[in-house]
Amino acid sequence: NFTYCPETGLAKGNEHSAFAGWAFPFPGVFLKEEFISKDEESEIVELMDRDDWKPSQSGRKKQDYGPKVNFKKQRLKAGSFTGLPSFSKKIVAQMKACPVLGGFLPVEQCNLDYMPQRGSAIDPHFDDWWLWGERLVSLNLLSKTVLSMSCDSEDSIQLFPSFSKENGELSPPGSFTQTSACKNSGEEGINCVLSPRLVPSKEVTVAIHLPQRSLVVLYGDARYKWKHAIYRKHIEHRRICVTFRELSAEFSAGGRQEKLGKELLEIALSFRGRPV
Repeated sequence: NFTYCPETGLAKGNEHSAFAGWAFPFPGVFLKEEFISKDEESEIVELMDRDDWKPSQSGRKKQDYGPKVNFKKQRLKAGSFTGLPSFSKKIVAQMKACPVLGGFLPVEQCNLDYMPQRGSAIDPHFDDWWLWGERLVSLNLLSKTVLSMSCDSEDSIQLFPSFSKENGELSPPGSFTQTSACKNSGEEGINCVLSPRLVPSKEVTVAIHLPQRSLVVLYGDARYKWKHAIYRKHIEHRRICVTFRELSAEFSAGGRQEKLGKELLEIALSFRGRPV
């Protein structure tokens, strides 16, 4: 019932929903359109399709490049991991230009193949917090889709209204306060006071539209407070999602398993890998 606006960082109430005319800040999302070119996309997909795609859950197929993990027992080892694929070296280098990806060192890459004929989808979930770090990075290939965000928290969300001068539609201002003041239709001297509205977090869903060849990063609240999902209705054509994950603090510099983390990163960033 809300749609994320990359230009403002706000979730805006959809026109025909009960929240039309309301908005709230939605932190923790970075979206870069046209992250790679059409030619680069074609080359990457061709190289992926040279390797086998293994069946995965919910109508998806996958290719994994990463260490062997037992999440239940919290055990980790290199296993047959030989690194990220060679074609990802350029993608990872390009990430350095993104302001939210300073120091991002991926230790795992997962390619997921979605097809409408297979009913491909993924239910609302959090990515693991024990092993994977703050930032989740995904490159969306071959077709557009929608990343659906939902929250199980008992908290409430404070919504704010605002008017645009042109047509009376809602267009959130640069910043919100506890009580927003606006000028009705832009006329001088006519002020209206608009009070915030509280709604349970569980009643709110936010759609993040992912164009073809876009890169999305989830961090902060979008990573730890909001679950993410891809629903069947949002898979219209073949779609490949390339997700890169970094290590958590436990496996990074100063962490309890820093040595293991360093070994895995050396393997990952050799860029000589095949799917495990």
